Amino acid sequence: GKPVVIVAIGSSSTEGVGASDAAHTYPALLAEELHQRWPQVALTVFNKGIGGEIASQMLARFERDVVAYHPQLVIWQTGSNYALRNQNIEGYANTLRQGISRLKATGADVILMDPQVAPRLIVRPIHLMVVDSITALGNEMNVAVFRRFAVMQHWISSGHYRFEEIVSRDGLHMNDMSYSCIAHLLA
Repeated sequence: GKPVVIVAIGSSSTEGVGASDAAHTYPALLAEELHQRWPQVALTVFNKGIGGEIASQMLARFERDVVAYHPQLVIWQTGSNYALRNQNIEGYANTLRQGISRLKATGADVILMDPQVAPRLIVRPIHLMVVDSITALGNEMNVAVFRRFAVMQHWISSGHYRFEEIVSRDGLHMNDMSYSCIAHLLA
């Protein structure tokens, strides 16, 4: 009977770049979906996405933007900016390890969300290593991984959607349709 607090932390995909407005971000749509499923539950989803950030920048604001809300669940979307910048994958994995440990110490459940599939991202040689490292860390640290990359890859490979239907004109960010589908699946 207690209120449920979810914090979504991440970069531009959490902030909602590519969405038509704030109501079409995945955290807003997730809240709407969860309210529809459980209208009797007092539930809040906080959107703490800041475009362009990498995992270490997100980790630096965990106290203010995550822990301060005392969430039961944290959804940590990460990886795209690392892939775009070809950062050191071992350093990335260590940052995620630290962050997951910090979140678990608060008692919150954790879901890692891996990168989106987008033309500007999949041309980066490191993108699959980033996706694989998130999956491996989820297994290693016993946290859930929402495999957004696999979901979106399936949309394209199955012929259900074309890139221009699920990715905004910038060739990187999701759009209203893909944010809505991701929120629905995440719920």
